Amino acid sequence: MNFVVNKEWLNDHLDDEQVKIVDCRFELGNPDKGAGLYAESHIPGAVYFDLEQQLSAPVSKHGGRHPLPDIDQFKSDIEKAGIDNTKTVIAYDGGEGSYASRFWWLLQFLGHEKVFVLNEGFKGWVVAGYTTTKDVPEYESANFEVTIREDMLASYEEVKQVVKQEKKSSTLIDSREQRRYIGEVEPIDRIPGHIPGAINKFWTEGLDQGSFKESEEQKNRFAELDTKDPVIVYCGSGVTAAPNYIALKMAGFENVKLYAGSYSDWVSYDQNPVEKGKS
Repeated sequence: MNFVVNKEWLNDHLDDEQVKIVDCRFELGNPDKGAGLYAESHIPGAVYFDLEQQLSAPVSKHGGRHPLPDIDQFKSDIEKAGIDNTKTVIAYDGGEGSYASRFWWLLQFLGHEKVFVLNEGFKGWVVAGYTTTKDVPEYESANFEVTIREDMLASYEEVKQVVKQEKKSSTLIDSREQRRYIGEVEPIDRIPGHIPGAINKFWTEGLDQGSFKESEEQKNRFAELDTKDPVIVYCGSGVTAAPNYIALKMAGFENVKLYAGSYSDWVSYDQNPVEKGKS
């Protein structure tokens, strides 16, 4: 299964009515930035999906900083974008890979397999000299049938059980940078550290200048793990874990789940333990 496409492929398919393009650019700490960038310039035919308005639900006491969106609302949003179950969907961001991967994961979770991340994102598109526009497309509303893939999502209770077990049923992978994982710094969440027993695989190591590394390189990143063993991946709020989810699938892992609430959900419960240092 392919998970990404390159800019050359997308440029060749700009006029293909079966291809839909989604702009996911966003900047944490500056939530209006992505929409502003889209208004200035975007890939022709692309519609904009905002991380906090459409790809997340409002924040509450539990569920993390970017809870999964309401499924019915997200379904309505993708239908308004002209996306049905027959369309091939290409998601891009500024080149980071994380926001487009969030959209990729959500659409996969709803049962749509023909969704791909654009390697290098908008930055690579512009550097290549390809066409951009300010025109905002309008599409006829489509009908999208949802088939939830429960096997992609790890619940809080499931993670809690993994932590409690002496012999781990799943490997927990923390996708944040090492300094946050070991608890040296914590710029966002109220308690530094990581979920007990988790190993650290910084998500950016799965990409090279905005492009996902090839399968063999991804396999090397997770070489100490058995591809048949179950894995639960998380980050701070469920966003940067998504590219690690893709990387694991590229490496051949068969049973991968995303803990959508991630560390910010875990520490929202006062009774939960955290670890510092390397597991």
